[in-house]
This record gives sequence, structure tokens and C-alpha cells, in this order.
Amino acid sequence: LGLGLDHIGEGGALLGVVMSELAAAGRDKLTLITSPAIASFGDWVEQLIAESTGKEGKGILPVVREPLGLPQVYGNDRYFVHLRLEGDDGQDAAVQAVQDAGHPVVRLQLRDLYDLGKQFFEWEMATAVASYGLGINPFDQPNVEAAKVLARQMVTEYIQTGRLPKSEAWPPSAETMQAFLEQAQPNSYIALQAYVEPTPEADAALLALRTRLRDRYQLATTAGYGPRFLHSTGQLHKGDAGNGLFIQLIADGLREAAIPDEAGSSGSSISFGVLKAAQALGDAQALRDAGRPVIRFDLGADVVAGLNKLAEAAE
Repeated sequence: LGLGLDHIGEGGALLGVVMSELAAAGRDKLTLITSPAIASFGDWVEQLIAESTGKEGKGILPVVREPLGLPQVYGNDRYFVHLRLEGDDGQDAAVQAVQDAGHPVVRLQLRDLYDLGKQFFEWEMATAVASYGLGINPFDQPNVEAAKVLARQMVTEYIQTGRLPKSEAWPPSAETMQAFLEQAQPNSYIALQAYVEPTPEADAALLALRTRLRDRYQLATTAGYGPRFLHSTGQLHKGDAGNGLFIQLIADGLREAAIPDEAGSSGSSISFGVLKAAQALGDAQALRDAGRPVIRFDLGADVVAGLNKLAEAAE
């Protein structure tokens, strides 16, 4: 399906109908393929769709920045939106192979980068229309607050006792991860939640891990750095139908900085590292309270080595 309608809003309305109808048919994993020059647009689409549609036991999972694979690694819960700049045919053959294998494909072509302005409106329109089709309100976020409340409780306990609550975390191992992922069903997805320092090396290791998990289990994968994702995909994680398998990744040796108790004061009760750890604990508990399966892997002092070990285990 190519959405080449001229009037602003028409393409968004049609895309929204496609999104809701495919979700109703069991294809609720929107996999966005973009030209490399506009890859960051996918991050905005991810937040828009996840936060707007993931509630009341429903939702459309946006899958962004997942490398294109062979058609056989995709389940029947997927469809694809190929957003390409005119003249960029680098991914056309792979997208056509996915379509030839029976997966729905929507094609959106931009004449140049300035066409992105229209795309912002079209995707907002599409998300509103899709939400109407799903029977939900796209303009609230009822599950976002749960993780905040629990994180505040963790911080309060730290201030009172000098320690955060304990929560089991495993060292990277093939046996532990395989046992956890045995819970997967054909419509499941794997969410990697990395509470580690974002670096180019960590980016590459996370990408390798999610690609190997996708190829082995033939499930949609997402990845995000915490606590950044809590206000975007975090809503869908706790509000959708409960198909996610959540792998939380924590590490030692985070660079520390004190948080002043008051503006201009040198006194500090907690650091940013403690706050980040509290948010990870709070999010894990919020997921468990919502009935979601969660496992925590402690990557230790060498984040990249720990991620590589998990990637090897996935292979």
C-alpha cells in the first residue's frame, strides 16, 4: 500500500485505519523502516504510538531501529511501514522480500527532508484514528505514574536507611536467559531496558543482542535506555495486553553526581546514580504489579562485555 494522497491528513487517516484494522487482525507490531538520514524520526514515532495506544489491555507496539532481516525471522504479528527519501533504494529489495513473504507493507515516500514537517502531522492523525478504532483515549497516560510512585518510595527508603531495597539480579548466562524466554508465545515481544550509560559501544552491543534474540526466537524486539523510555514505551509496557518479556539490564560503576537537596545548597541526600537505580527498581516492580514477566541482569563493571555475553548466549 502506498499512501501518496496529496491533501494533508488524508494519508494519516488512511494509515490510522490500517493500523487499527491490522491490530484487530493480530498484527499489532508496527515495524518502521526508514532511510538512514531520517532514522531519528522513528524515535518520535515510537513514543507517539506507544504512549498513545498502549492502555486498557490494548496497544500497537512500534518497533524502530531494528535491522531488516530475512522474511523467515518475522512472525504473523508484524507489518511494516517503509518511510523512504526519494532516491534512496537501499532497502527496497529487502522490504519487497518481506512483502513477497506475505507481510503487509505500507510505503511512504518523502521528496526531501522538508517533507518531514507533514509527516509529524500525518502520524499524529494516524495515531488518533487508530486509537479511535481500538476504542481507547490516545490523550492520557494512566500507567506512567505507577513507576514514578514506586521510584519515590525507593528513594524515601534510601534516605531513611542509606540502602535501596534489594531485588534479585542475575549475572549474564545462557541458561538463565533461555529459561526466562521459554515463556514466549507467538505474539510476544522482547523489550531490552538498559539502565546503563549510553555510549556508541553500548549501542552496538545492544543492537547485536536484540538482533540475535529476534533471529532466534522470531519475536519483535525493542530496546531503550532507562529511565528515558519510562515516559514513552513505558506506558505501553504496563498498559497493553501483557505480551512483553522484559529484560532489565543494570551495571556497576555509573558516573556519579550529587543532587542538591535544595537549589544552591551543597547538601545532598542522594546522587543521580541512586536515583537511576531507584527508577529501575520502581519500573521493575510496576511491571510485576501489572503481571508482566521481568528478569534483571547485572552486567557488572564492563557493560559491553556483559551485553556481548548475553548476545552469545542468544545465538
